[in-house]
Amino acid sequence: MDEPRVHDRHERDGIGDAAMKPLLVASPGERLSILCLGAHSDDIEIGAGGTILDLIARGVLLDVTWCVLSAGNQRVAEAQDSAAAFLMGAASSSIAFGNFDDSLFPSQSREIKAWLLALRDRCNPDLIFTHARDDAHQDHREISQLTSNVFRDHLIMEYEIPKWDGDLGKPNIYVPLSEHALDTKVALLLDHFGTQRSKDWFDAETFRGLARLRGVECRAPARFAEAFTVRKMTLA
Repeated sequence: MDEPRVHDRHERDGIGDAAMKPLLVASPGERLSILCLGAHSDDIEIGAGGTILDLIARGVLLDVTWCVLSAGNQRVAEAQDSAAAFLMGAASSSIAFGNFDDSLFPSQSREIKAWLLALRDRCNPDLIFTHARDDAHQDHREISQLTSNVFRDHLIMEYEIPKWDGDLGKPNIYVPLSEHALDTKVALLLDHFGTQRSKDWFDAETFRGLARLRGVECRAPARFAEAFTVRKMTLA
C-alpha cells in the first residue's frame, strides 16, 4: 500500500514561497516626477531613501522636489548635504526648506497649508512621499493630513518612521530594496546626520531591522523592503 501523502500547509492553501508579481511605478528610461515631504531633516531619507536610491539605480529618470519644513541651524546643512547625496544621479532635483517651528506644527497649520498651496502651484508630481497619517509625532501627522488635503489628485505614499512611541502600523504597499540600496541608505544616514547619532534609536540596526521585517512581509528577493500606506489610487 502506498504511503499516505503528507501535504505541506502552503501547498494545501495554494501558497508558495514566490514573491507577488510587482507593479512597477516606472521603468528604466521613463520619466517620473516625485515630491518628497518631510517635517524634519532626516525624515524623507529614513522613510523613502532606499526606494529613491533604487529608482535612480534602475535608470528611472527622476525629477525630484525635496522639501523639509523644519530644519534649524546645523540641521539645514545636514539636510542639504544628505538630500544631494541621495539624489545624486537624479535627472533633476530641487531642494526647499521651510522655517516652521519643530514640534509645534499643529499650531502652525494655517501657515503650513499656505506654504504647501504655493508649492502645489509650481509642482505637479506623479508621486508624493509624505508622513503616515497615524504617526505618533504631531509634526508628522500634521504634514500627512495637509498633504492629502492640498494634493487631492495625486498618488500619495505615506512612509513610516521608527521611534520610541511604537507606532508602526500595517502598511499596504511594499517596495523591495536591493541590498546595495539599503547599505547606501544606512551609510548616508549615519554619515550626514551627526546631530542625531546620540539618539538611542538612530543606528544601523534600527534601519536594517525594519527593512528586514518589511522584506519578510513581502518576500522581497533581496530580503529588504520599505513599506508605505496608500489611501487611494487609480489603476489604468
